[in-house]
Amino acid sequence: MDAIDSACAVVEEHHPDARAAFLGGSVVTGRRTAMSDLDIVVLLNGAPAPYRASIRHGDWPVELFVHTETTWHAYVEREVRKRRSPLLWMCADGLLLFDTDGVGARVAAEARKLTGAGPPSVSAEEIDDRRYAITDLLDDLSGSIDQGERLFIATELARRTGELALAIGGSWNGGGKWLARRLDTTAPGLSTRLHQAVREVLEGQVEPLISVVDEVLGQAGGRLWVGYRRGGRMP
Repeated sequence: MDAIDSACAVVEEHHPDARAAFLGGSVVTGRRTAMSDLDIVVLLNGAPAPYRASIRHGDWPVELFVHTETTWHAYVEREVRKRRSPLLWMCADGLLLFDTDGVGARVAAEARKLTGAGPPSVSAEEIDDRRYAITDLLDDLSGSIDQGERLFIATELARRTGELALAIGGSWNGGGKWLARRLDTTAPGLSTRLHQAVREVLEGQVEPLISVVDEVLGQAGGRLWVGYRRGGRMP
């Protein structure tokens, strides 16, 4: 059974009273792989929404994201503030499988409006937090002589540097494969350069990664350590 038919069968089996459903994720794009799952957003009138579940349907791994119209808006609002909302993008770019009463069309329109408007701006405080964390990791990398430590420092540097590039580029954030995909648009070539630099760290050369990271840091004001300060919160 193909992806669309399987997704419809999943919704019919688990929520035959659903108002609307979307099929999102890699499976509806040209980036589909043999391991792609079915990411399905289901909209109900009420309980048991909201919930998320991982199930299997035939040969398909399935991720269900079940909401009411109200909880969809609440979750998206919270995620958008973090500039990372898989739920939003599944409905903006996904396939509307069915729509019994117009709620699917409303959600899709709102999702496309929000993604088109772009993420909220990044505060100067957040940029400084990111600069400080990356600077600290650079010092760790320069001082480390342990290959195991270097592995984890380098991969953490690559991730944080990618996230900083997205933040200063005004892009939506992403995790895992979506971090690489967002970088392909916002900072073309950076993901490839970070990948190569991390490999060189594992071969004993830290300078190429330091160079790439410093280049991105330079776009945000450079390294930050001395003078950095954040107030604590009362328990």
